[in-house]
Amino acid sequence: MSSRIEQLIDEIEEYIDNCKYQALSNTKIIVNKEEIDELLRELRMKTPDEIKRYQKIISNKEAILNDAKAKAEALINEATVQTNELINEHEIMQQAYSQANEIVTLASHQAQEILNNATIEANNMKAAAIQYTDEMLANVENLIVQTVNMTASHYESFINNLNGYSEIIRANRADLHPQETDALFGIAEEGDGSEALNLDLLK
Repeated sequence: MSSRIEQLIDEIEEYIDNCKYQALSNTKIIVNKEEIDELLRELRMKTPDEIKRYQKIISNKEAILNDAKAKAEALINEATVQTNELINEHEIMQQAYSQANEIVTLASHQAQEILNNATIEANNMKAAAIQYTDEMLANVENLIVQTVNMTASHYESFINNLNGYSEIIRANRADLHPQETDALFGIAEEGDGSEALNLDLLK
């Protein structure tokens, strides 16, 4: 939206364009003094305070330039300080990043070393446990074999003793009843020999 000043300027230009030229001239025009004065008066009255302030600024341009120069130098100094701070912070961050990487690398190596040592120790403990268990089982196996052999030997000796006692008893009985015993044993010999078989089965 145009201001009233712009509108007045447009009206003055339009008014001038519509004026008639003087006789025998292409540059001089005939204007109505009252109309043009009215337009100029209104233009002067509508001049905003902002234009007046700019006029004052222009008149005091040296002070404005000095002030602007001082502000510019202050901004440059501030930017320089901030830049230096950023550079220092960047260097600090780079150092911190490098130190962090070294710490992480060292921690990783230490963790791997601990893991390797734990694995070796676990394998050694496992091997020792297997060897100990194998030795224990071997001892138990030997004990069982010895026990079986000893039991079988004693059992065989026990059966032999029983057979011996049985022969002695049979002989004693035969001495007590010679004729009956001969007849009885004769029948037994013709039978299935169950007593001798039962004793032999005990072996």
